[in-house]
Amino acid sequence: MAQMPFRQPYKQQSRQMSVDPHNELHPVLDHYIGIDVGTGSARACIMNERGDIVGLASENIGLWQPETGYYEQSTTDIWRCICSSIKTAMTTHNIDGNTVRGIGFDATCSLAVFSQDTDEPVAVTGPKFDNKDGNDRNVILWLDHRPVEETKKINATNHNLLRYVGGKMSIEMEIPKVLWLKNNMPKEVFDRCKFYDLTDALTHMATGNETRSFCSVVCKQGYVPVGVDGSVKGWQEDFLTEIGLPDLCEDNFKRMGGVNGVNGKYTTAGELIGTLSEKAAAEMGLPAGIAIGSGVIDAYAGWIGTVGAKVHLGEDTLDNSVAKNDVSQAFTRLAAVAGTSTCHLAMSEKPVFVNGVWGPYRDVLIPDYWMAEGGQSATGELLKHVLETHPAFHEALSLAESFNMNIYDYLNEHLHELQERANAPTISYLGRHFFFYGDLFGNRSPIADPNMTGSVIGLSSDKSIDGLALYYYGTMEFIALQTHQIIEAMNSSGHVISSIFMSGSQCQNDVLIKLMAAACDMPVLIPRYVHAAVVHGAAMLGAKAASTDKDGNSEPLWDIMDRMSKPGKAVWPTKDEGEKKLLKAKYKVFLEQCAVQQQYRAEIDEAVQGWSRSA
Repeated sequence: MAQMPFRQPYKQQSRQMSVDPHNELHPVLDHYIGIDVGTGSARACIMNERGDIVGLASENIGLWQPETGYYEQSTTDIWRCICSSIKTAMTTHNIDGNTVRGIGFDATCSLAVFSQDTDEPVAVTGPKFDNKDGNDRNVILWLDHRPVEETKKINATNHNLLRYVGGKMSIEMEIPKVLWLKNNMPKEVFDRCKFYDLTDALTHMATGNETRSFCSVVCKQGYVPVGVDGSVKGWQEDFLTEIGLPDLCEDNFKRMGGVNGVNGKYTTAGELIGTLSEKAAAEMGLPAGIAIGSGVIDAYAGWIGTVGAKVHLGEDTLDNSVAKNDVSQAFTRLAAVAGTSTCHLAMSEKPVFVNGVWGPYRDVLIPDYWMAEGGQSATGELLKHVLETHPAFHEALSLAESFNMNIYDYLNEHLHELQERANAPTISYLGRHFFFYGDLFGNRSPIADPNMTGSVIGLSSDKSIDGLALYYYGTMEFIALQTHQIIEAMNSSGHVISSIFMSGSQCQNDVLIKLMAAACDMPVLIPRYVHAAVVHGAAMLGAKAASTDKDGNSEPLWDIMDRMSKPGKAVWPTKDEGEKKLLKAKYKVFLEQCAVQQQYRAEIDEAVQGWSRSA
């Protein structure tokens, strides 16, 4: 798709010269700040105009769980953590605030609630849902599962917009939570509320503007971009009315952000939405007037921070000296943003519908292109659970600490030792008769079944560290095989994924990454900033906002990614034919375990239908 030629903005033509007479030939570089608000912490990243991270700091966010399945946070607390992280990063690394040109935000897809009248937080905890007791917990976290009945009601409508969220709206999304609030809040409180995705709440707090991001509303709030399937206003009035939220349609959907170009404004990732207000600047310790870019959901910042890296095919590095990337190369690259769970993001030129995969979403990152979002409900959390529930866990943890290693590195070393001891050709050979299916937390993609659980074939009475290592390997194998399943589902529907660009702490697990490359039969590419790919992507949003010239033109996001992404490391698929055959056979068993569980559950449900306790 052709793009308009870009005129270099006037803001990037100036440079501040150093006041140090011994350093007159070295200009002071412009800087950009990325803010990443994850589930547990807020991070600030300082990036220079070459794309180098020159400062990082983070602070833990408060999390409240008033009842089982309820998870709440506070924008007041989150904002305090953001400001503290910025000050620490700037001070620790001696960055002059006057060199900061732009700020970008990403955050979890959580629901933030404010008062229309006062712009103050509105508590999401009852019974009165007010702040009179000092409770300003106004954020319902993405993993909060309170709106069970509301989600069922929404999905029972079979409304056409559900096509764009994989067929069903997830309980993690925000409309079910708004509906829960309507069903549980006093009417006079609910009627005063306005609603934001968390990243939009943060850009609102930074600028005072009500601008919303397409990433937030399209991906998590049921907004269908104008022109898609006949959408006229973006928000779907018939849908909101049918599910019981006609209140949100009033005043042209003002409480959700309004209608674009009428009483609201919606922007694509990184587009300039305003400048840092005097109040926010004072709280951050920065000058007012810094450009603020339209924010994105945290996983989407991971896409920005990884898939722009240049690839030198046939070698083991991502090399920024090769020719410029073309945006079409993004279509072949799956961003796997791995943490507690893993999110899989892919871009396409045309809409691609995949059962069990959220999307396709238009305009959320680059105008006129589409994004798809698959995911695994638990990966990091699954590994943690499997280890911590095994009888040998504490013994292994103690030994790992004695060697000054984390438990994962220790078990990887133990697997290599077992391979040597057994004279096995590969580590995968050790687990050849162990079949672990690990949907212990339900399935997000590709079958979108929250009732999925786990199963094991090959259990033994082994309570030793050897047994733990085998179970740990089986869990990694499950993660890799399920990634293969997700990619296969996406490609069979029309995607053209041929490489995985991964980020997060799991990138440091060499056994897992090699297994991922082998199971999926494609290279896994690891960014330079393994732990900071997401916040690095957020900083690029700030760079895009800062590139805006006086006519409102800005540098295309892909060009910024191409220019600022750093070289990293590639892990290539195994060339061992024996391991290929083994993993192919294991994948067949994996698919059977997945299907048979659903079959067994259906047969048992049919058998017990109508059965109740006798009087």
